[in-house]
Amino acid sequence: MTIAAVERALKLMEALAGAPDGVDLSVLAERLDLPFSATHRLLATLAERGFVRQDAHSGAYGLTLKLAQLAFRDLDSRGLPDAGQIVLDRLAAATREYCRLAVVEGGDLIWIARSQGATAGLRYEPPMGSGPVLHATATGKAWLASLPETEALRIVFARGFDGDDRTGPNALKDVDALRAHLDETRRRGFAIAVEEGEIGIVAMATTFRAGPDPAAPVAGTLSVAGPLPRMPEERRLAITEALGRAAEEMADIWPLRRRQIPQSQAHPLVSANQNHPAGTLA
Repeated sequence: MTIAAVERALKLMEALAGAPDGVDLSVLAERLDLPFSATHRLLATLAERGFVRQDAHSGAYGLTLKLAQLAFRDLDSRGLPDAGQIVLDRLAAATREYCRLAVVEGGDLIWIARSQGATAGLRYEPPMGSGPVLHATATGKAWLASLPETEALRIVFARGFDGDDRTGPNALKDVDALRAHLDETRRRGFAIAVEEGEIGIVAMATTFRAGPDPAAPVAGTLSVAGPLPRMPEERRLAITEALGRAAEEMADIWPLRRRQIPQSQAHPLVSANQNHPAGTLA
């Protein structure tokens, strides 16, 4: 790819940023003052690399969350302020543990926000740059349990049970164990992973919907994780209740995520500081 093509691709992504409903090909070509065919080739290349997707119904093109995932990887390496929202910070304050928000994107789960609730002792702070190992994390199992079993199994089989060496000693190893865990998660209403994603760590997670309507699609997950000694069985009921309240709050405000105050200079996904709630949910 030439320097000119790289510049065009970057301008194209900038044109797509802030357009959650996508942009038509003809509109993009006009904005960038590019031929229709050249704009289409750029979009096809970016889509192949996972940075852009086309809506199957409208035909409009939009950015995926891959750029956000890369940005979080860089933020983790630099120790810059983390993303967070009001609901996530409340959950962290209530549980005094590490909390994360993941959203469903293109048949996958991507972590987009976190909040640290531990104020003393051991602080569990895993990186945000890699997505969850679905079968070995509470986050992943909560989402998988919300899907039809055949679809959940298809997703896990496509990735395998090895987890890219990012699993703990109790990680599930076969389909029968996974089915049992997903059945149990559906009955309980939340997922739990005890030393499955990481040794010495307990995680709990639940899904939230894209609106208060019980029929609304699952939009993502909320999770709480911490060291095993701090999250014994007798404490998990209180955490479950906090997760349920947070999921209801998230569903209530999720439809408002695109109605941001125009003069706000902050990205809707990012707050000023993970421990100081600022403004809006993404």
